[in-house]
Amino acid sequence: MKRLFGTDGVRGEAGKFPLDAATVKLIGASLVNRLKEKLGRAPTIVIGRDTRESGEWIEQSLIAGATSGGAECRSAGVVTTPGVAFLARTLPADAGVVLSASHNAFQDNGIKIFAPSGRKLDEATERLIEIDVFAGEQDSPAQTENSFRADAPNTTDFHTCEPDATQTDLLTKYQDFLADEIGQGISLNGFKIVVDCANGAAFNIAPQLFERMGATVTAINHHPDGRNINLDCGSLHTEGLQAEVLKQNADLGVALDGDADRSLFVDAEGRLINGDATLWVLANYLSARNQLRQKMVVATVMSNLGLELALQSQQIELVRTDVGDKYVLEELLRTGASLGGEQSGHIIFPELSLAGDGLITAISLIRAMIAEEKALHELTAGFETFPQILLNVRVKIKRPFAEVKSIQSAAQQIESVLGARGRLLLRYSGTEPLARVMIEGENQNDIEAQARGLVDVIQQALGN
Repeated sequence: MKRLFGTDGVRGEAGKFPLDAATVKLIGASLVNRLKEKLGRAPTIVIGRDTRESGEWIEQSLIAGATSGGAECRSAGVVTTPGVAFLARTLPADAGVVLSASHNAFQDNGIKIFAPSGRKLDEATERLIEIDVFAGEQDSPAQTENSFRADAPNTTDFHTCEPDATQTDLLTKYQDFLADEIGQGISLNGFKIVVDCANGAAFNIAPQLFERMGATVTAINHHPDGRNINLDCGSLHTEGLQAEVLKQNADLGVALDGDADRSLFVDAEGRLINGDATLWVLANYLSARNQLRQKMVVATVMSNLGLELALQSQQIELVRTDVGDKYVLEELLRTGASLGGEQSGHIIFPELSLAGDGLITAISLIRAMIAEEKALHELTAGFETFPQILLNVRVKIKRPFAEVKSIQSAAQQIESVLGARGRLLLRYSGTEPLARVMIEGENQNDIEAQARGLVDVIQQALGN
């Protein structure tokens, strides 16, 4: 069957299938009908979006489909992805819908749906929505005359970044949670922070939050215009933040992405602290207080070997999952562990939120700095990133690597040479006809030669 939902909801170019107005309306109508089947009543849905210029008309289209099925829709306006997950859990609502393409450029957008628990919508319901959309049910209210053009221009000069009174109430509810519950007992008086808002969903709430907690805040990239979200800024482009931290002589730099579900950091010396290093700091902090359940951290296959070895030195186990925060969360809930995340900066504390939240991560990191009375660069000591190389090779067919003797032989030889101080990862792209070769080891030249040799073997066996 054709698929709409990937590991992070529906995503694509705004105005084109499946993010054209008619299909978005159908998704809204289908979601409501499927929820009504479960609930026996019309659902309440809370909706939020990031700062893309397409967000307003996509929201209008979704609401048109949802209300045609009898749903009550509450708009939180421009708000972070984890903010919507929080509101779905606490209002309460029967679902939370986020309109965002996270770290992508403004041309893209997406639809992410959360259950009241704060978890993403279950796959079974996603499949049912896909059936509805591809069947194009003739009696669906979403098939009525489309009153929102799929290519509708932004005609509001982006005034919708300013929330109305109802939206302000919802945003305040989320900010109170961050400041008063997550940040309870923390005073940031005398603390200097630079926050890169990525011209995204946290453009307002992030600076306000840290100022409310007492910090001196310098905000950058916090003037969204509908098209500059993630543009040479945020968690994918940290050079400007690193320079500003040094210029301001700040204690910390915080880099968010477009929907603020991830965060990377810059220490006082201007060095980038990625998700692996963040996990190292937080694991040590929690472990020292007997709060790291199972003495375990959950990460993905892409986390650096240096994290695994550093955690081993503290008798902490690293459990790896497939790439994607949904798989990290599944393993956290299965094992009962209390900390997990990705190298990209998605960090999950299941006791606090089942959604990755860049602001929760930032507050938690600051709490560790204050409690340990150490600068961030001191807390990252003991973690060494191993050299890494990642190469792609185009293939005709995605045969299991274990079934190709030449590939298995070459891989086993590399693993024998690497031993315990290196790592080989072979995987296929989920969306392209590519095999990915990743090797980590102690010497960059050695792993580059090993990777190129293995790529040649894969090319001969499976390539075009």
